[in-house]
Amino acid sequence: MARRYDPERRTRIIDAALRVIAADGIAGLSHRTVAAEADVPLGSTTYHFGSLDELLTAALRRSNENFAQALRDSDVGAASPAGDGPGSGLADELTRVLGEWFAGDRGVIELEYELYLAALRRPVLRPVAAEWTTSAVEVLSARTDPATARALVALLDGVCLQVLLTGSAFDPAYTREMLARVVEGGEAGGRA
Repeated sequence: MARRYDPERRTRIIDAALRVIAADGIAGLSHRTVAAEADVPLGSTTYHFGSLDELLTAALRRSNENFAQALRDSDVGAASPAGDGPGSGLADELTRVLGEWFAGDRGVIELEYELYLAALRRPVLRPVAAEWTTSAVEVLSARTDPATARALVALLDGVCLQVLLTGSAFDPAYTREMLARVVEGGEAGGRA
């Protein structure tokens, strides 16, 4: 019997891994559980991903892309209107993006952070976790200096973690105020 060409199989396996992790956590991830979820032979998962770390790396990379794409699709990376300071409106736009993010499926956000924080115990994931920070800093650096962009990313991470861990609602007014403080501090520091 001839082997069937399936160019989407690798993608389906990554998507299945994300569903397994969402349902059972990282502890529930195995080649066998992913193969069953993807409805592919076990050998397909091991062919495309020689280890669970490789599969987790691909899952984290896919997961990272969601928020990075939300930032790129927003006005966050767009240049400020003529006459306005470089960070003008940045706190408002970031607050809007986070608000939309939290208005969506909270399970998706929890999954992303579970994978992101898995890098604490799995050093192989650390470079992939850092990719998200680098990508977000690049987007934000179009509107502010790189140091302020890094501080904004850290604040965004902190806000997300607090909302997720406490089960509280996203507070746009507080978030906007704190983001504005970082942006304005960066602008003031940049003038010195």
